[in-house]
Amino acid sequence: MGSDYDVCVIGAGPGGYIAAIRAAQLGLKTVCIDDWTVDGRPAPGGTCTNVGCIPSKAMLEASAKYEEATSLFPKMGITVGNLGLDMAKMQSRRASTVKQTNEGILWLFRKNKITFIHGRAQIQGRQGQAYRVSVQTEQEKAVVAKHLIIATGSKPRALPGVAFDEEVILSNTGVLALGAVPKSLAIIGAGVVGLELGSVWRRLGARVVFFESMPAILAGADTEVAQEAQKSLVRQGLDFHFGVRVQSATKVAEGVKVSYTDDKGASSEETFDKLLVSIGRIPHTDGLGLETVGVSLDERGFIPVDDLCRTNVANIWAIGDVVRGPMLAHKAQDEGAAVASRIAGKYAEVDFNGIPWVVYTHPEVAWVGQTEEALRASGRAIKVGKFPFAANGRARTMGSTDGFVKVVADAKTGEVLGVHMMGPNVSELIAEAAIAMAFKASAEDIACICHAHPTLSEAVREAAMDVGGRALNR
Repeated sequence: MGSDYDVCVIGAGPGGYIAAIRAAQLGLKTVCIDDWTVDGRPAPGGTCTNVGCIPSKAMLEASAKYEEATSLFPKMGITVGNLGLDMAKMQSRRASTVKQTNEGILWLFRKNKITFIHGRAQIQGRQGQAYRVSVQTEQEKAVVAKHLIIATGSKPRALPGVAFDEEVILSNTGVLALGAVPKSLAIIGAGVVGLELGSVWRRLGARVVFFESMPAILAGADTEVAQEAQKSLVRQGLDFHFGVRVQSATKVAEGVKVSYTDDKGASSEETFDKLLVSIGRIPHTDGLGLETVGVSLDERGFIPVDDLCRTNVANIWAIGDVVRGPMLAHKAQDEGAAVASRIAGKYAEVDFNGIPWVVYTHPEVAWVGQTEEALRASGRAIKVGKFPFAANGRARTMGSTDGFVKVVADAKTGEVLGVHMMGPNVSELIAEAAIAMAFKASAEDIACICHAHPTLSEAVREAAMDVGGRALNR
């Protein structure tokens, strides 16, 4: 038996649940379908809430507090006795944080009168001018909707020939749920996810070794920022092997044996307690029944869309990790809200150049806009301003002075073209840069705005001042 809806959203991750909420706010009768389950209960929120953004930040925060108590507190004159690590309680807190977020999304669905169906969705075909979608639940259901929004997210890419068992060979799911600190953890891939999760277990006492095919961490970030971040992480005890190719990973009695060739072609192997494979993600597009209505897929399984997130089939839209662009939760959210607005006949735009990136290591790394290298390669005349956190009073009081802020601006107009940061709390500071760029602000505009003292945000103002050679505190 079918029910008629204006919009059916398949997937309740960051993009999907936001799309459903905005559609409902705009007066569209909306249903959202999602099959994620935790401990036998519906768990909307997708990878981000359940095994990604939220739980990883819970573990990053907990591990950072533990490290502060062991290394920073004594420098501040704080003596801690009998410091201990209760992994069961730490993991319980992680799970509780996830559950609260799941329940928050369900509450938002109820508040906005969105029908939520827990189960696996599959498109069955057209029904008049609409689409029929079946949902595998305890009792099979079906819904009919005029518009479909595909927001099914992505899953970790496995090493060829090496399946995840989430006990020894881990994806982000398994590494977040470890019940004890491994003595040694190998990580294939020194990107955002690998660096964040490696930081968690290094802080808690594991020996962490990265195997990265590129010559440095964070390909795509500003080179200077990435280099400084790498130096800081090495000082913290993370071990990096660059320019290597992992040939195989084999479970053995002691854990997992990793065989690889280095940048000179020499073969080596090492054995670790655990292995995290963090080599990217692939879209969740199989089993959706897209072929029944003729929705195209590219050779990698992504859904091709235009600038408005329209697929090749009328009234079927796709957002988030299943389409082009960065696999970021906030990018998916913006696309979801924009698509819902477009369905309702309203104008909406997503500026890809204004999407910030954040790496929640310590120090944090964040950026928005274009890098200095890309702009120089394009031939654009630019000016660069920088300011170190070592010269920032608030950073010194925090005992966290690694890093700097870099502002890249057009040489003639001063328009801010990119802002790149490494340092304490830059995940929050980057918002100022994103706002400035959205309003086409110049470095002089930022420099003329009063910032509270003492705050970390003063480093942004000083870097903007430095574009014109007028930094005051360096």
